[in-house]
Amino acid sequence: MIRIAFFSKDFKLYPLLSSALGKEFHVSSKSTEESLDKTLGARECDVVLLDLDSNHGSLNERIAHARRIVVGEIPCVVMADDELRPTTAELVRLGAQGYCRKPPSIRDLRSLLYRIQENILLKRKLEKVQQRLDEAGSCDQMIGHSAAMQTVYDLVRRVANLNASVLVCGESGTGKELIASAIHNLGARSEKPFVAVSCGAIPETLIESELFGHEKGAFTGTAGAREGYLEQAADGTLFLDEIGELSMSVQVKLLRVLQQREYSRLGTNKLLPLRARIIFATHRDLSEMVAQGKFRQDLYYRINVIKITAPPLSEHAEDIPAIAMHLLRRYSEMYEKPITDFEPRAMSAMQSFTWPGNVRELENVIQRAIILAEGEAIRLEDLPQNLREEDVIGIDDYHPAGTFDLLLRDYKLKLAMAAVRENNGNKTMAARSLNISRAYLHRLLRPTEPAEKDIMVTLLEPEFNTAEIA
Repeated sequence: MIRIAFFSKDFKLYPLLSSALGKEFHVSSKSTEESLDKTLGARECDVVLLDLDSNHGSLNERIAHARRIVVGEIPCVVMADDELRPTTAELVRLGAQGYCRKPPSIRDLRSLLYRIQENILLKRKLEKVQQRLDEAGSCDQMIGHSAAMQTVYDLVRRVANLNASVLVCGESGTGKELIASAIHNLGARSEKPFVAVSCGAIPETLIESELFGHEKGAFTGTAGAREGYLEQAADGTLFLDEIGELSMSVQVKLLRVLQQREYSRLGTNKLLPLRARIIFATHRDLSEMVAQGKFRQDLYYRINVIKITAPPLSEHAEDIPAIAMHLLRRYSEMYEKPITDFEPRAMSAMQSFTWPGNVRELENVIQRAIILAEGEAIRLEDLPQNLREEDVIGIDDYHPAGTFDLLLRDYKLKLAMAAVRENNGNKTMAARSLNISRAYLHRLLRPTEPAEKDIMVTLLEPEFNTAEIA
């Protein structure tokens, strides 16, 4: 349906025009410039039909207003009698989409409006294509500009329009589903369904029914027929997460589906074509499972045509600020808290942390920090204790010799000793000054080697003035 804003002072013309155009057109009458400008500002119409009636009001003012309308973003058609033909020709040169005589020929007006509608639809398609190209630049919702993420983006773009099987591997919390979603959204199936299924969350007794569907009476308790996930995905994408959790019997049936490109619901022999593209994911080492006899080798080769590995967060820590800011904006809006940034020490602590739970753990930490924060920025004190204990202040300026573990232990020990000395031996105050727990300070000061104990004793002894002793 084409929405037409009809601007005219001729109140008799509106009902006639609305009735004659038919149901494909929704005509709303606008008799004042203010009401028309409001409609255009809210983009509540697809086309403006301007009546330049010389018998109502100031023609010069009407023409001046028409000039402003025709150069706008919304298509405009000018209606006028033959006396105003030079004026309408000027408006068409300025940007009007067309001209019709008054009274209009409904046939010609409908043809003109249909042509404008085609142009509108074409423009929307071009905008959608441009949006997809922009998304391809950032690879959909994934965030990060590190070399590790660029490798992932490159593979996603290469396989997006292919119908080949893709296996997404990586630790839990690394965003495997985001990768699968990006493949779907950047490919030719983007307008079709994207169905995500966690194989590990479905009981083994129900997994076949959930994947393939079933007919009424297929097994005890079935009240009626049900479409499986393969059928629900239709011409779109089915994302099977944690594929390593499938039993051997289900693996055999899934292999047959991939080979024959067809399947049947439980309780019937009627074959249905496999129309969906399937993307697989796992956090387990499938090649090792194959060697152990826990995963079928033929299925492994079938699904592992293209392999994309989601890197752990520790391998692209340079992306943490961008990811953290994205999560901060999302959850500060969700929790309705005006938090807009991270304090430098908080961000430094997050970048120094190893993140065993990857992006999912980072997301959890940021949600917690937003809830606890009282100011407009996340502070180090808003982060969990284990992140604060890993924070090392000023390490960029310290470059001694030795292995990494020894350097890190030595530097932490020196920081702890300095804090105890500056607080006159008060370990509680020393721990507070370092923003760590007292228990962690005790662990730092606990000697592990004789040489380390000697250093600690030397640094904790009071300083003496040799001149006074003499």
